[in-house]
Amino acid sequence: MSQASVGKSILVAGSTGLVGRECVDMLIGTPAFTRIVALVRRPLLKAVESERLKVEPVDFDRLAEKPDLFGVDIILCALGTTMRQAGSEAAFRTVDYDYPLAIAQTGLARGARHFMLVSSAGADPGSRFFYMRVKGELEAAVSEIGYRSLTIIRPSFIIGDRVERRPWEPLLQRLGVLAPAGLRPVRATAVAASLVRAAAADAPGKTIIENRNIR
Repeated sequence: MSQASVGKSILVAGSTGLVGRECVDMLIGTPAFTRIVALVRRPLLKAVESERLKVEPVDFDRLAEKPDLFGVDIILCALGTTMRQAGSEAAFRTVDYDYPLAIAQTGLARGARHFMLVSSAGADPGSRFFYMRVKGELEAAVSEIGYRSLTIIRPSFIIGDRVERRPWEPLLQRLGVLAPAGLRPVRATAVAASLVRAAAADAPGKTIIENRNIR
């Protein structure tokens, strides 16, 4: 029997974020996933009820206190912030590098076989831009951990129903149609659908999903 046909358990970190909450909704609607663990720092934006879903509030600075949560087949990390939200480069790095790396390491130690990461178009550990450099450094770090399967998705600007308002987002959407495929804005639902498909397939090896392949 193939892995794709067997019931799977999956943990989603960043479940209250734009992509993470779409992933949780889609996973609930996907029978292949028999147990879904949603790590949250704050309550989900909308009540989601499913006997297959466990919503677990956590302090990402104290993940070691709840190691049993990571005893799943697949870990999907959609954690991320912005420089504006973080307030400093150090705080940004904590959320976008330290937390995801700790999640990946804890998951592997508890037997997870597949790590999935929401990265960014342009991620490069050698980039002169801090944001892209941190994303690239994280990709490099998780690639060395030793998962049987690693999926990295690299979306450009993500469009969706955000908690915080971005007045310039509609303009960016209109201008985005003129951008190259690798840089065009993509909808959070499309990013989540790509991740859920990859999780269901659960193919071994390393898979990179570039922005142009998300649409």
